[in-house]
Amino acid sequence: MRIFSEFDIQFQLPAPTPMVALLELHPSLDRIAVKPDQILIEHTDGDITTTLTPSRYFDCFGNRCLRFAAPAGNLRLSGTNIIEHPGLPDEIRTEALQAPVDQLPSETLQFLLASRYCQVDQMGGVANDLFGATTPGWARAIYIRDWVHHHVTFNYMTARPTKTALDVFTERVGVCRDFQHLAITLTRAMNIPARYVTGHLGDIRIPFSGAGDFSAWYEVYLDNRWWTMDARHNVPRIGRILMATGRDATDVAITTSFGVANLTGFHVESNEVDAQGNKVPLAPPLAPTSPVVPQSPVSSAPTNSRTTASAGEVS
Repeated sequence: MRIFSEFDIQFQLPAPTPMVALLELHPSLDRIAVKPDQILIEHTDGDITTTLTPSRYFDCFGNRCLRFAAPAGNLRLSGTNIIEHPGLPDEIRTEALQAPVDQLPSETLQFLLASRYCQVDQMGGVANDLFGATTPGWARAIYIRDWVHHHVTFNYMTARPTKTALDVFTERVGVCRDFQHLAITLTRAMNIPARYVTGHLGDIRIPFSGAGDFSAWYEVYLDNRWWTMDARHNVPRIGRILMATGRDATDVAITTSFGVANLTGFHVESNEVDAQGNKVPLAPPLAPTSPVVPQSPVSSAPTNSRTTASAGEVS
């Protein structure tokens, strides 16, 4: 099956601002890219629109990064890609084993440690109380994933850039990335390497669920490989398109601006298409079973001293 993804993100910059963006496909998807990323960076000042040319580099996690300096004014980042997806849901391996820490590959050890949003050092006791009696390996990883899914309520309006895994555990409410941060933290605390993932995840062969966004999920290291997990959507999904991996949302922010960048527009879509490029009709939306929380008209981008917009804020 073919999947066409597109995005359009717009900012208003009060002053010249250097920026970094992680908006391209992960290098591991090059082999299935039918139409590689077509990224356009445009700056508008009054009636004059200029195309900016970024430089490219790979970060320490192997993600593709775009680096550019934007003048003051209006900035638009847009892009498209098409991949040939196998059309299979997330893999399940119930017999996957958990390796002792001293036998893990050295490159996975950083995904056992505390990070900006994942306070493993503060939640080890909680994790052991909740999951210490579970069977190591796949069963433990799934138990943690499902526990987070069932104990955290999704609410668009609770997104904030400073919310950590410990906050999510205390408040029991959050958005996509909050589910993943808590699950990652509890998983690491049980000595299973876990890393944060960002990418596209459209409503592929499932009922339509609303406006799109970049999505967040996570991966766990069992049986000498990484496996997809998603505490927000704890069922196998079709159509995940990997963009970047890291320790948490800090490492894979879709944009990082070294200065003020006011988000003014946000549109993301990922759809199955036929050989001619036409969108495959979506299934009708499911009838709501609980009160629907109003959706923010603009993606709620987290900010810190440097403005970062992370995937999974509202998805």
